[in-house]
Amino acid sequence: MRFEFEFLPAARPVLLAWGVTPGTAHVDVEGGALRVRFGFFSTTTPLTNVTGAKVTGPYKAIRAIGPRLSLSDRGATFATTTAGGVCITFAEPIKALFPKAMHPGLTVTVADRAGLVAALTGPTR
Repeated sequence: MRFEFEFLPAARPVLLAWGVTPGTAHVDVEGGALRVRFGFFSTTTPLTNVTGAKVTGPYKAIRAIGPRLSLSDRGATFATTTAGGVCITFAEPIKALFPKAMHPGLTVTVADRAGLVAALTGPTR
């Protein structure tokens, strides 16, 4: 199942700096894995590593657009809109932004937020 990112039109030029376009930004939940591509960044983890997912937002643009690292909890964010996203938490931290940085959570701003939460937390995953 593929979930496309929701793009704020004004953010598109800024996102190009990280190679992020509608064709290079998506979340896949299939084959027992969560795969996220965000331009030049990508991460993969087994679905068994996902401990939770919840809808969050809206966000302030200065804190949301692009790839981000939270200094408070070391979580990563891949954001293309301020409207909202899905915060995914993991049992074992994942690599998403930098080769040696490990993140206990990842927020993604997909268009179908409720659908992604259901795919990650539902009984059929």
